[in-house]
Amino acid sequence: MLATYVKPPLTFAQQITRLEKKGMFFEDKKLAEIKLASISYYRLSGYWYPFRIRNNQNVVTSQFQNGTNFNEVVSLYEFDRKLRSLVLDAIERVEIAVRTQFTYQMGHEYGAFGYTNSANFHNKFNHQKWFKQVKGEISRSKDDFIKHYSEKYHSVATEPEVPIVPIWMLTEVMSLGSLSFGYSGLINNQNKSIEDKKLIANHFNIHHKSLGDWLHALTYIRNICAHHGRLWNRALAIKPSRMKNVNWLPPTTPRNDRIFYVLLMLRHLLRATGNGDDWAVEVNNLLEPLAVERKWRSAMGLPENWREHPLWK
Repeated sequence: MLATYVKPPLTFAQQITRLEKKGMFFEDKKLAEIKLASISYYRLSGYWYPFRIRNNQNVVTSQFQNGTNFNEVVSLYEFDRKLRSLVLDAIERVEIAVRTQFTYQMGHEYGAFGYTNSANFHNKFNHQKWFKQVKGEISRSKDDFIKHYSEKYHSVATEPEVPIVPIWMLTEVMSLGSLSFGYSGLINNQNKSIEDKKLIANHFNIHHKSLGDWLHALTYIRNICAHHGRLWNRALAIKPSRMKNVNWLPPTTPRNDRIFYVLLMLRHLLRATGNGDDWAVEVNNLLEPLAVERKWRSAMGLPENWREHPLWK
């Protein structure tokens, strides 16, 4: 039987009192109130969850382990915030590179407006759905180049308010989700000598099926970051498929449902574009202090010798 939710809202001071009763230590309660007023009790609860005690039945209780410090919880939150920023930076670089390759392949193979023709995609692809999606992104765009195009050129659109722009304009307003969806619809038929997916994937030194899988996973990760969600200690709901190469498999890479697997993906993709070394240094500097503790390495899927991981170093 479902229960009725009866928990009342608490003042920031009451929130601190509540946490103290559960065993959390506060060095400076005034500063803690400021933090709670800026971050929120419920958001921080994801970062103090690992400090909660498990009972004899391995059920997580509401009490905290001895020595649980509010400042350490806030430090984990700040770590995760910086991690999100670095992951977003890498995804942006990757996304722009994939957009460029998608544009180049589609434009040279099918022309400026070839993306409007469903025949230029495989026959199981829902081109109508994707085309509607990208037209919506064009119509929502406030970019000057879209306005300039619609004022200067005849539109072949059935909806006059939505100009059909060349592929190189479309990909500038296309979301990562639409890019991932569009890539999934490209033809890759060796017998017909049409290998659009492969030609794009070759730029990133990866199999075309893996690139499609990674783009799908990165779209999910980007949405988490865009909504300020937690990456640290998160089991990924959409986890990338494991690569067949031994370096991507246990024990070298213990898990594919934690953020380290995503970091390895980004490292590979950025290395292929020639602009990822500075990013990797920043990630190393962020991870090193936290990765000293085994429990925090486990929370992110890091092996003990992660710095020497063959896909990372």
